[in-house]
Amino acid sequence: MRTRPAMLVTGGAKRIGAAIARAFGEAGWHVVIHYGRSRDQAEALAAELPSAEIVSCDLNDWDQGPAMVAQLAERLEDWRVLVNCAGVFDLDTSRDLEPAVFEAAMQVNAATPARIGQTFLARARSTTGRRLIHVTDQKLENPNPDFFSYTMSKHALASTVPMLSMAREDARDRIYAIAPGAILASHDQTEAETEVSHRMNLLHRKTTPHDIAGAALFLAGGWLASGETIFVDSGQHLLAQERDVLFLARQ
Repeated sequence: MRTRPAMLVTGGAKRIGAAIARAFGEAGWHVVIHYGRSRDQAEALAAELPSAEIVSCDLNDWDQGPAMVAQLAERLEDWRVLVNCAGVFDLDTSRDLEPAVFEAAMQVNAATPARIGQTFLARARSTTGRRLIHVTDQKLENPNPDFFSYTMSKHALASTVPMLSMAREDARDRIYAIAPGAILASHDQTEAETEVSHRMNLLHRKTTPHDIAGAALFLAGGWLASGETIFVDSGQHLLAQERDVLFLARQ
């Protein structure tokens, strides 16, 4: 029996990560679902997929993430894709940086994804080349003063895409980013509020988790040159928004 190609998605038990896991599972991949504290959701999702397993580590730790990836690399025969989707999204502003928020954002959203990406590229075995995909944010092109530390962390993660592309040793490898817009209710939003705030884009439509999952599947094919970022945000990054849409919708 032919071995399924493998992929790992961090934060894969819930929200966008779960949509990515489902899309790859339905496309015939062996899906490794990383979770932090959502073991029940991870187990339930794995049970739905044709071929899946769950793994856990604390992404706010310097060493657990790279160790998890190294262990997976030892036993996955054809590990082609790593999607760094997990993240923290806590509020501070450009007028009041909160040190604890900053430290967690930079570790979970930038440092750990970079380190596990490096380990993946150094250790994973693949027959077709590897794809490292970071989930960043449309705020890279459309910044506002809200969620200050979060936005800095996504800029830091985005900066690794061209650098890792330049440093890759295997020409078949690809390093990409997906920059989503507003997708699901976040922070203290209600679902009703998302109907307003998440349509504040050029197409006046809600971008869905399925859109992000579809982009990840496309990038897994390696059709684009390494170093590319795809914005999946219904054109939100082309607007100038003076605050996060969460707050603009409440004005």
